Amino acid sequence: MTEAQQPSALETLLHENRSFSPPPEFTAQANAGDPGIYAQADADYLQWWADWAGLLDWERKWDQVLDWSGAPYAKWFIGGRLNASVQCLDRHVAAGAGARVAYHWEGEPGDTRTLTYADMLAGVCRVANGLKSLGVGKGDRVTLYMPMVPELAMTVLACSRIGAIFSVVFAGFSATSLKDRIQDQDAKLVVCADATWRRGKILDLKAVVDEAVAACPTVDHVLVWRRGEGAHSVSPGLARDIEWSSVVDPQEPQCAPESMDAEDPLFILYTSGTTGKPKGILHTTGGYMTGALATTKLVFDLKEESDVYWCTADIGWITGHSYIVFGPMANGVTQVMYEGAPNHPGLDRFWELVAKYQVSIFYTAPTAIRAFMKWGDEHPARHDLSSLRLLGTVGEPINPEAWVWYLHHIGGGRCPIVDTWWQTETGGIMITPLPGITTTVPGSATLPFPGVSAALVNEAGDPIDGAGGGYLVLDRPWPHMLRGIWGDNARYEETYWSRFPGRYFPGDGAKRDEQGFLWILGRVDDVMNVSGHRLSTMEIESALVDHPAVAEAAVIGVPHELKGQAPVGFVILRGGFEASAELAMELRKHVGTLIGGLARPEQVHFTPELPKTRSGKIMRRLLRDVAEGKHIGDTTTLADPGVLDGLKKEYESREG
Repeated sequence: MTEAQQPSALETLLHENRSFSPPPEFTAQANAGDPGIYAQADADYLQWWADWAGLLDWERKWDQVLDWSGAPYAKWFIGGRLNASVQCLDRHVAAGAGARVAYHWEGEPGDTRTLTYADMLAGVCRVANGLKSLGVGKGDRVTLYMPMVPELAMTVLACSRIGAIFSVVFAGFSATSLKDRIQDQDAKLVVCADATWRRGKILDLKAVVDEAVAACPTVDHVLVWRRGEGAHSVSPGLARDIEWSSVVDPQEPQCAPESMDAEDPLFILYTSGTTGKPKGILHTTGGYMTGALATTKLVFDLKEESDVYWCTADIGWITGHSYIVFGPMANGVTQVMYEGAPNHPGLDRFWELVAKYQVSIFYTAPTAIRAFMKWGDEHPARHDLSSLRLLGTVGEPINPEAWVWYLHHIGGGRCPIVDTWWQTETGGIMITPLPGITTTVPGSATLPFPGVSAALVNEAGDPIDGAGGGYLVLDRPWPHMLRGIWGDNARYEETYWSRFPGRYFPGDGAKRDEQGFLWILGRVDDVMNVSGHRLSTMEIESALVDHPAVAEAAVIGVPHELKGQAPVGFVILRGGFEASAELAMELRKHVGTLIGGLARPEQVHFTPELPKTRSGKIMRRLLRDVAEGKHIGDTTTLADPGVLDGLKKEYESREG
């Protein structure tokens, strides 16, 4: 074994110490430090959620906490009236916190802005008045296609202020994807930026919008905020296009909030569907705001007067909705918002910003953490990260090696890590450690959030008690749950409620260990049947990444004449290792040693990159298409479609 192949200190630690307790000093100050909180919430979960809802400012209090008689359609806080933007802005300003910083914004080129809660309230009111001047009112749909700039958050909150139903489309999706979403919701207005910065280049967003809107007759106006230098904004001769500066900037900084019923729609957010047609997930006002407030406060242990919180997601995803806009702002905390890429102009950009703004809470994706590992330990090491006190992960299960690297190289060994499981559909975090209570195990999301009930069932829907694996279900309603699929109730019922009647099925498998902790194994369509045994791709991926040579891995199942299916691995190597047939054999044996012979990959392919969405999720479907020689389907959500060309060549050369 070469020096580069010697086990690292982290790998040794991972194998010797499989659990990590919160530091006593953290528990002493935690918002949730008493383990009895779980029993309290379960004893009367309706009262638990009602207590959290009571922390919001209601114009009229509810008459009934929950009506589940029309299951699977829930109604929460029936009769209550409130406005989401008031929870995020007005009440903080009225309480004297208007001068508190809401966002430290950093553009990719290095331009900066600092906006207080009072600034944000004035800006939101101007945008709201501008939208009303364009004929937008309660119930109208507004599509947003903007980069990570404060104006995006302002527009989200402005829509909620006047009762318009907003739908954010990630400003990286293709014109076709944008068009499909506009058409599905019959949007009246599109709000966009002319451009955005990405890795030192100006990307033209308005051209994408023009192409999309050309096929969307319901759109009356396109409101364009200027970001780019030299990118085109309004299109000559198109009365539909309107400059932000001419409509929003002159408006008054006051706008009375619309009175909204707790069950009035707040937003539609599209998520991928197995049929290829995106699903418009509908969330409503009162329940969603309750879940956002509660989960942000407890999971991230927010201290609004002292914390600086940074979630690195994009507002175009549900993580950005719940944990950049509504949850943190409802709690009145200061945030960092960054426009650009994590590796521009240098591989240490994130750590530079953590040090610059003294970030105390940092929330990112496992894919990003594995990229940080691959780039090298020296990049975070050159910055002072001592301001951090809590770390979080979101988007997919995190492999244990990345978890431990994150703990030590970013958290200095002192920061609890909250590994969170949830979905666009759930609206907020559902399974997670509570950082002042939970002794965490790398790779496990641990326990349901207080007030949430999760169970494991077998194929027949029978409960699995104790240790074991099965299908993950949520067996009682929660306030921030989806209320349906926009315009398609039949699809809502079939997708989420038909597999196990009366229980919400998210599509994920999970296992429960001896201490009752849950381990998310990934979607059941990412489970292989090898010689009659069900194997999770996630388990095999974790075993591959456990090897010191492997930075990242993806596993798929391919048809096999004898076994039915066989695992095939795609691997990105860490620096100092070279691809070889010998290393491939070593990795196959390593998986067999950790899991068993059935899990040993039939083949291991080396690749410099994996096909990922812009939110960092690996597209295993496309890997299966490559392996099975199928036509490559829609790649519009990929961060780099060119990755597939290299994968196909490498796979075909190995097969040949």
